[in-house]
Amino acid sequence: MSIKVFVGNLPFGVTDEKLKTEFARFGNVESARVVTDKHTGRSRGYGFVEFADQASADASITGMNGQQMEGRPLTVNLAKSQGGERA
Repeated sequence: MSIKVFVGNLPFGVTDEKLKTEFARFGNVESARVVTDKHTGRSRGYGFVEFADQASADASITGMNGQQMEGRPLTVNLAKSQGGERA
């Protein structure tokens, strides 16, 4: 079961690949996706990273929350499911 991490306050120029590269140092990244506006294709400033295990997800939260990426402090925490429970 993969663990999904929310990454907020992303710089608008960050791509899926850059997001994956930045978080890969904490463990096996199964996927990384920057959320984009469906009409303009522009980044909405947040994304999700999926890790293979909880330990890697926890390490990424500890290691990246509050860290600067291209001059912006990131917000990193466990993603919540649509129903408000943890994903």
